[in-house]
Amino acid sequence: MLTKTTISAIRTLLFLAERAEPGVVSPRALAEALVVSPTYLAKTVGSLVKAGLLRAEKGSRGGVALNLPPARITLQAIYEACQGVVMGDYCTSGADPKSVCSFHQASVELHFAIVGVLSRWTLADLLERPRSARLHSSGHVCVMVGDIVPLPSLAAERPPWG
Repeated sequence: MLTKTTISAIRTLLFLAERAEPGVVSPRALAEALVVSPTYLAKTVGSLVKAGLLRAEKGSRGGVALNLPPARITLQAIYEACQGVVMGDYCTSGADPKSVCSFHQASVELHFAIVGVLSRWTLADLLERPRSARLHSSGHVCVMVGDIVPLPSLAAERPPWG
């Protein structure tokens, strides 16, 4: 359901939100810190800037930073920035769910459940427990951990909400 791009966007936003020194970070430095392709991350960052979740500053000291406080960035906003609007797949979009076939009734319920969860969870919620051990005791690998390399200290500018 969440694409590699959306996961990358969430990891990028978490990384920027967790930084001790808020301020802009160059896309190249972000890519190095998150151990991802700079070209691939540039596409992701561009989508987040276009959606208003990140702000971009041009120039030799340019880069990106959060444009909103973490409590105002929902998973739905991140999803839609990377994947487009969550679409239901049912017979008639305005139809009463009870008047369509059972499959499409299930699709309507699924759509509302997905949108409900994505709109309820924020970046601030994820920051409460941002990453667990790379390998859970159950044997599952946490996709939020990936390979993260700390950035060297950069001159910081306070975000508009801080």
